[in-house]
Amino acid sequence: MSVKIYHNPRCGKSRDTLKLLEANNIQPEVVEYLKTPPTAAELQDILQKLGLKPRDLMRTKEPEYKENGLDDKSLSDAELIEAMVRIPKLIERPIVLKDGKAAIGRPPEAVLSIL
Repeated sequence: MSVKIYHNPRCGKSRDTLKLLEANNIQPEVVEYLKTPPTAAELQDILQKLGLKPRDLMRTKEPEYKENGLDDKSLSDAELIEAMVRIPKLIERPIVLKDGKAAIGRPPEAVLSIL
C-alpha cells in the first residue's frame, strides 16, 4: 500500500493529517511540496483524481494569488497550474494520494475515505 502526502510541516492541518495516517499504521511518502513542488503533469493528475479545476486547489487568500494576477478569470487551467508549480505556497494542503485516489486533508479525517 503506497501512500503519498504533499505536506507542509508548518501547517496544523497538514501535521494533523500526517499524525492521522501514522495512527492508522500508514507510513506515507512525505513530500514537502514547498521544497519539492509537484510538476505540472503531477498537478494535472492530482486535479483529475480530486475531480477539481485548478482554481479549486488554490489558496486564493494568499497575497501571492492577487499579486500575480491569478484572480483574472480569463486565465487558462494550464496557466493556473503553471502558477502553482512556480508558487507552490498557493497549493491547498495537505493532499494525500493512494491507489489512484486523492483527498485533501481539510478536515484531516477526509483522507480516511481513500485509505
